[in-house]
Amino acid sequence: MSLKNSEIILATQNKDKIREIRKILGYHFKIVTLKNFPEIIEDGKTLEENAIKKAKTIFKITKITSIADDSGLEVDFLDGKPGVYSARFAGKNCKYEDNNKKLLKLLKDVHYKKRKAKFTTVVAIVFEDGSIKTTSGSVYGYITTEPKGNNGFGYDPIFYYPKLKKTFAQLTTQQKNKISHRAIAFKKAKKLLEAEIRD
Repeated sequence: MSLKNSEIILATQNKDKIREIRKILGYHFKIVTLKNFPEIIEDGKTLEENAIKKAKTIFKITKITSIADDSGLEVDFLDGKPGVYSARFAGKNCKYEDNNKKLLKLLKDVHYKKRKAKFTTVVAIVFEDGSIKTTSGSVYGYITTEPKGNNGFGYDPIFYYPKLKKTFAQLTTQQKNKISHRAIAFKKAKKLLEAEIRD
């Protein structure tokens, strides 16, 4: 299962994700993406199913160690929604702002204590021999009543992290990459990848 080299194919075209993941994994690996990315329908019922599907699809094309993730925001008051549908909560081809507006509208007049939420990321790695490993990371917080902060992406402006008393969008990249759900999951993945690099 050892890696022949440190090259990894990252199964995403999301520039925000790519930038964040590269910083989390550091410079141990050469992270590349595909110019002609195949359309992958994320029809899994779980984040893990979607992450594995994306990584396997790219691996079939490249035969190089492929890594993919899927993330979701679960809000207690909404019985775990948007969950696996987080990226397209407001509809196909929607923007980050559209998702945030829809969520805030659904939580209008809901008390702070009932606005608990959880961010989760699942990472899937398909190694050169076809074997698959997954890692995950979660972080807990609350949904604000309005967007705050200009950093980050996705639901970051409305996800309040109590320990730092800021939304994810108010954190610096360095701060977020120490505590975020994606950081937790990819740091675990980094250890798995480092263990397989051939000397």
